Amino acid sequence: MIEGRGADLGDRESGSAVAGFLLVSLLVTVMFLGLVQVAVIVHVRSVLIDCAAEGARRASRADRGLADGEDRTRELVTASLSATYARDVVASYVTDGELDLVQVEVSAPIPVIGLWGPAGVITVTGHALREGP
Repeated sequence: MIEGRGADLGDRESGSAVAGFLLVSLLVTVMFLGLVQVAVIVHVRSVLIDCAAEGARRASRADRGLADGEDRTRELVTASLSATYARDVVASYVTDGELDLVQVEVSAPIPVIGLWGPAGVITVTGHALREGP
């Protein structure tokens, strides 16, 4: 075997592949978990918007009221996500220019995966054109 600088260099760096793999895999794992967290937040937001819009459509009917829209929104949110997300639902009549609308607003906690993540509240609204007088 030939002795020299090349042989010593190979022996000194023999464990660096394991350390490099560990650091890269840790970085990839953290990035993947962050991507999953964002996907869950976007999914919950989309479901809440759909439930609020459906509740507004129910409340906008001539034979229904605001309480019916709130109840329908809570029912849909509970069935789709959890009762935790259906705690703060408010329906009201609003005017946008010459249009009379029903607005349903849902405020829910931001879902967190794991121990760390964004804290706060998502607030979404759904609108529907009000029927009747």
